[in-house]
Amino acid sequence: MSPTSETAQGGRRLVIVESPAKAKTIKGYLGPGYVVEASVGHIRDLPNGAAEVPDKYTGEVRRLGVDVEHDFQPIYVVNADKKAQVKKLKELLAESDELFLATDEDREGEAIAWHLQEVLKPKVPVHRMVFHEITKDAIREAVANPRELNQRMVDAQETRRILDRLYGYEVSPVLWKKVMPKLSAGRVQSVATRLVVERERERIAFRSAEYWDLTGTFATGRAGDPSDPSTLVARLNTVDGRRIAQGRDFGANGQLKNDVLHLDEANARALAAALADSSFAVRSVESKPYRRSPYAPFRTTTLQQEASRKLGLGAKACMQVAQKLYENGFITYMRTDSTTLSDTAVAAARAQVTQLYGADYLPEKARVYAGKVKNAQEAHEAIRPSGDRFRTPAETGLTGDQFRLYELIWKRTVASQMKDATGNSVTVKIGGVAADGRDAEFTASGKTITFHGFMKAYVEGADDPNAELDDRERRLPQVAEGDALAADEITADGHATKPPARYTEASLVKELEEREIGRPSTYASIIGTILDRGYVFKKGTALVPSFLSFAVVNLLEKHFGRLVDYDFTAKMEDDLDRIARGEAQAVPWLKRFYFGAEGDAAQPGPVDGDHLGGLKELVTDLGAIDAREISSFPVGEGIVLRVGRYGPYVERGEKDAEGHQRADVPDDLAPDELTVAYAEELFAKPSGEFQLGKDPVSGNEIVAKDGRYGPYVTEILPEGTPKTGKNAVKARTASLFKSMSLDTVTLDDALKLMSLPRVVGTDAEGVEITAQNGRYGPYLKKGTDSRSLETENQIFTITLDEALAIYAQPKQRGRAAAKPPLKELGTDPVSERPVVVKDGRFGPYVTDGETNATLRRDDDVETITPERGYELLAEKRAKGPAKKTAKKAAAKKAPAKKATATKTAAAKKTAAKKTTTAKTTTAKKTAAKKTAATPPEA
Repeated sequence: MSPTSETAQGGRRLVIVESPAKAKTIKGYLGPGYVVEASVGHIRDLPNGAAEVPDKYTGEVRRLGVDVEHDFQPIYVVNADKKAQVKKLKELLAESDELFLATDEDREGEAIAWHLQEVLKPKVPVHRMVFHEITKDAIREAVANPRELNQRMVDAQETRRILDRLYGYEVSPVLWKKVMPKLSAGRVQSVATRLVVERERERIAFRSAEYWDLTGTFATGRAGDPSDPSTLVARLNTVDGRRIAQGRDFGANGQLKNDVLHLDEANARALAAALADSSFAVRSVESKPYRRSPYAPFRTTTLQQEASRKLGLGAKACMQVAQKLYENGFITYMRTDSTTLSDTAVAAARAQVTQLYGADYLPEKARVYAGKVKNAQEAHEAIRPSGDRFRTPAETGLTGDQFRLYELIWKRTVASQMKDATGNSVTVKIGGVAADGRDAEFTASGKTITFHGFMKAYVEGADDPNAELDDRERRLPQVAEGDALAADEITADGHATKPPARYTEASLVKELEEREIGRPSTYASIIGTILDRGYVFKKGTALVPSFLSFAVVNLLEKHFGRLVDYDFTAKMEDDLDRIARGEAQAVPWLKRFYFGAEGDAAQPGPVDGDHLGGLKELVTDLGAIDAREISSFPVGEGIVLRVGRYGPYVERGEKDAEGHQRADVPDDLAPDELTVAYAEELFAKPSGEFQLGKDPVSGNEIVAKDGRYGPYVTEILPEGTPKTGKNAVKARTASLFKSMSLDTVTLDDALKLMSLPRVVGTDAEGVEITAQNGRYGPYLKKGTDSRSLETENQIFTITLDEALAIYAQPKQRGRAAAKPPLKELGTDPVSERPVVVKDGRFGPYVTDGETNATLRRDDDVETITPERGYELLAEKRAKGPAKKTAKKAAAKKAPAKKATATKTAAAKKTAAKKTTTAKTTTAKKTAAKKTAATPPEA
C-alpha cells in the first residue's frame, strides 16, 4: 500500500520515531491517514537506583537492576519523565489500525522499537519501518516495504546494556571507597581514560635530546619564475657517507637508537664555516610519478575527526549538528560504520562532478569503497547528502555550523567520485667538499601536481598542525646531474626532540577505532563523559588527564588489570558482535564474565575463552587495595603527589613530623608540568592557617586560611561549642577582599570583614541601610532595594549621606556600562565576528556578540587560545537555546501491589501498571541504551 491520502480509506496508521524534529519532517511526506509522533528517545531502561526498583525485588537485584542469579534477567522501568508521553502514545495507538515503529536502523534504534512494542502492547498489526535518509521517496519506500523486528540486534543491544550495568555498578563503588566519592568506571570510558593517562606518562618520562644540522640555500644562476625557481633549500643529509641524526633517531630517553652522526652546536657551526666557500654540484635527480586517490566518504569517526581538524567542533558538538542535519532531511543517517554509497548516491555524485568540474574530472567507472571497519553495520550507507540529487551548500539555506558541516560532507562525497590527483615527486642530492676535507651531501624534495583531480573539491586535514597537506606543492628548479650550484647561505640549525603529542578529540577517536575498542557510534558520548567526570580537561584542543585520573587508572591497572586491558576490551567487542550475529549465546558469556569459569563450566560455548571471568570476585575482596598507595605518585627528592578527597596536593615528609610540608596543587595543572622545582614553589607559597591574633571581645583565635573558593578569615570556636542542634554556634567567616592576600591581612582587617554587613544608618522612614559584600561585588541594601558600590573599600567608608544620595538616584535598569574585554581572540570562522573574552556575572566567557559560552573550569583567560574559544562557541551553538522546563512535583513511590510481570520464552511479553518487566536473556529482547544515573556506566 503506498503512503498517500488513499491510505485513510484503509484506516489510520501511527508512526513512532525518536525525536519531535524527525517526526515533523516525516509528517510532511505522509498523507492524512498517518499520525507521526515521537517517543522522545528511550521510554524504558534499567532503573536509575534502588528507589525505582519494584518492591518485590531485594538484595543484589535491587542494587544492580539485573538478576544475576537467574540468567541475568534485566528489570525494566518506564522512565519517570516519559510516563506522560507513553500515555499519549497509548491513546494514539487506541485510535489506530496499524503501528509503524520508525526508530533508527541500528542496534539502539532496534532496542527502542522493541521497548515501544513491549510497553504499548499493540493489538493491531506492527511493522518495523527503516530508512537511512529522510526524503519523500525514502519515507514512502520505507512505509511500503516494512520488515519485522530484528531480534538478534535486540538481544545484542541488551547484552551490551547488561554488561555495562554490571561493570559500572560493580567497579564504580570501589573507586568511591578507595579514591573519591561520586566517581565512575565504564567498559570503554575507563580504557579511553587510560589511553590519555598513558600518553601523559610518556610525556613525564620523556627526556629531550638536542641535535643540530645544516640548511643550505643553493642558486642555479638563472632568473627564476613560478614554474622554475632560481633557488632551492636543502637540508644536510650525510657527512662522509654517514647519515646525520634527526629527531626520529632518538628514543624517549634522549639517547640515540641508531648508528648515525650526532652533530652538536660546535660541530655544526664549524662544518657550516668549512662549507662557506665550497663548490657544490647536483649529484643525482630522482623523479617518481605521484598519484593520490580520493578519500572514502565519511563514516561516523572520520566525520568527527575532520570536523575537529577543519571546523574546530568537538565530537559531541559534531554529532549534535549532524543529528539536526539528518532529522531535517539534509544528510543520511550519521551513526554508521560503512563507507559504501548506494547506486543512487553514486549517480548523484558523478552528475555533480560533471556539472561542477567537467567530464575530465570524472573517472570512467564509479568508485566503490569497501568497508574497513570490523563488524560494520553495512545496512547503512556512508554519511552523504540526502536524495537522488545533491543540493549544493548554497542551495540548502543553512547557516552557521550546520552549513559548514553540510559543506564538509558534500565536498567529501563529491570528491570520492572524482579522478586521482597525479604529478611528480622529485629528490635532488647536492654535494660539496668542506675546507677540512669532509664530504657533505644535502637533500631537497619537491612535489608538483600536474592534475589536481579530486583535490579540486576536497583535501583532508591532519592532526599534526605542522604536517603538509596533500595538495601542497614544493617546486624545485629544473636541474640535472652535474649542474653546478652556488651556496647563497649555509646555516646551522638547532633542534630538540619533543614529547609525544597529547591526544585531541580527533586523534583519540582515531586511536580507539584502530584498537577496535568500543563502537564508533559511542565515541562522542565517551569523550563527553570523561570530560564531564573530571578525568580529562582541555588545554586548547589537547586532552589533558587530571591527577584524579592518574589515581583511578592506577587502581584499575593494579587490581582490575584485565578490565582496562586494550586487547581484552577489543576481544569483548568481538564477543558481543558474535552474539549479535547469532554465533554465540548471551547468558553463558555473561556468566563467564561475571562469575568466572566455574560459573558456566557446564555450558561451554565458542566465546567462553580464558579472557573472561570473575568480575564479582574482583570487586568482593578489596582488602589488598591500599587507598593511599594507589593515590600517591613520587615527584622526586622526597616529594610525593597525592590525590586526596578534596583535590591533589604535594607533600614531603610524614604528617606531624618535623619538617613536614604540604601544598595544594592547582586542579588545572598538567601532570607533566609538576616538577620538583614547581613543587618547591608551591611549598614556598603561603598556605595553611595564619594566626592573626585573638578577638578582644570574644577571646576566640582569629585565623586566615586558603580554601577551595579562595582565601578567607574565620574564628576558632572553643572546644565543646555545640555545632548542631538548636543551640548550635556557627563560626564567623568572611572572604578576603580582592585587594587583600593571606600574607598581608591583619587582625583588624579580619575583624572588620567578619563584622559585615555594616549598618550605615537609617533613612527618613527608619529603614536600615547596610553595606555588604556579595557574589557580584559590594553593594548597599535597604529593604529589598539593592544598589551596587564601585569598590570594596566603600563598604567601610561610605557615609549615610553618600548612601542616601545613591538611593536618591533612579535605579539603573538593564545592563550597566559594558566592561572592556579581558582578551581578544580573533575572528570566528562561523559568524565571521570578532571573538573576545569578557568577565560576566558568572565568571569569564567568550562571545562573538551573538553567542556566549562560559569558560570551563580548566580554561584560563591568560592561556585560552583562539581555537579553544571558537570550539566553545561551536559547542554552545550546537546545543541551541536553553529550554525552560517547569518544575515537577516529586513522583510518589509506587505501592507494592503494582507487581511486575515476568517474561519467559513461552509466555507473551506483558507489563504491569508500573510498566516494569523482568525477562530472561535467552528470550527475544534487548535493553534500550541509556546513560544510567548512579553510578554511571560504560
